[in-house]
Formats: sequence, structure tokens, C-alpha cells
Amino acid sequence: MEYYLPILVIFFCGAFTQGLTGFGFALVSIPLLVLFIDIKTAVPLCMLSGLAITAFLSLQLRAHLEWRKIRPLLFGCLPGILVGTLFLVRVNEPIFKFSLGAMLIAYALYRLFLVPGPRAVGKVWGWAAGFATGAISAAFSAGGPPTIIYATLTGWKKDEIKSTLSSFFFLGGVATAAAHAVSGLTTAEVVGLSAATLPGVLAGVWAGSLLYGRFKTEGYIKLVLVGLILMGLLMFKSALG
Repeated sequence: MEYYLPILVIFFCGAFTQGLTGFGFALVSIPLLVLFIDIKTAVPLCMLSGLAITAFLSLQLRAHLEWRKIRPLLFGCLPGILVGTLFLVRVNEPIFKFSLGAMLIAYALYRLFLVPGPRAVGKVWGWAAGFATGAISAAFSAGGPPTIIYATLTGWKKDEIKSTLSSFFFLGGVATAAAHAVSGLTTAEVVGLSAATLPGVLAGVWAGSLLYGRFKTEGYIKLVLVGLILMGLLMFKSALG
């Protein structure tokens, strides 16, 4: 299977990141995947493979899950998925790469320098974050930033944030994967690649989860964010030819 080994390594690294931090699988994987495979294969592949990660983390942290925290995100997510799927079906490659690069850099800079302290956050912001996540996930398979930013504003504890993110990403991922399948984006090649790379995904999320709680993750997250900025610049270069 062409490009099997690099995809396996990419998914291991992305899954390790999400196992450690609760997010980052698609943010790490997508910019690298599009260097090897077509965009319209990479996005549904990453979404499908990500379901294994979020399912694992949701079960691991189920004791910290509160449905009232997820509901506003889900209500916004569903219409966002429709918008994102329609965009992906019609998107051209340079626009995709430029948009993804801008999203990666904007999120990384925000997370590095401008993270505000906890504050009261109304449900409307949960709906907005859910809509943006659904749209970006369906179009780019990298919709985490809006929800992650929302979660950082709430003042939740670390386990509450990770369990909420994981469960929401799993439920939203199921809906997005279904939308991709209905639209014809989830092909036999996508399903085959997802199954073939599953061992790397599970190994990565397991390894990341072993370190979760044993070390302070902020320093590691900063390294990941610097890497995302570099990946965003790479997307700009690729988009410009």
C-alpha cells in the first residue's frame, strides 16, 4: 500500500499528542498527510481514524464526564458539519492549504501568547464553538481549536476539559464520518487505510495516555504549537506553489 509507512508514523505522532493533551490528532496529522495523499482522502481518513482515539479517551475519563457541558457544543456542531461537508466537496487544493495554514498559525499564536483566564461563558458561546468545530472538522478534519479555546475560558479542571473534549470529539466525529460517507468521501481506500494504520493509532494514544498526569504538559504543548506554526508556514508555501 503506497505511503503506508509514513501515514502510520504520522498517525502514531498525532495519536500520541492527543493521548497526552486531549487534542491535536488532526492538527498534527492533516498538514503532514496532505504531503503524501490527496486532500479528499486525507480528511475523511483522519476523521475515521480519530474515532478510535476519542473512543479510547472517552472511556478512560468517563468518570469526569458531564453531559451538560457537551450539549451546547453538540447543538452547534450538527449544522456546522453540513456546512463543512459541502465546502470540502467543492474546495480546491490551494484554498484548502492556505486556509488550514492560517487556522494552524492563528490557533498556535493564540494558545502561546493570548490565553485569557477563566470567566463565565454562556451557552451561546458553546453553540458557536460547536458550530465552528463541526464545520472545520467536516472540511479539514482539524476542528479542535474553537472548542479548545472555549474550554480554556471555562475554568474547568484538567480532567474535566480532557473528558469533555474527548467525548464531544467522538460524538461529533461519528456525525462527521457519517456525513463524509453519505457524500461519497469515505471510499474503500479510506476504510482500508484506516484499518491498516489502526495499530499505530492505538499505540500512539496508549503511549500518550501513559504520560498524561505524570508530567506537566504545558512545556510539551508549547513545542507542539511551535511545530504547528511551522506546519502552517509549510501549507502557505505549498498553496503558493
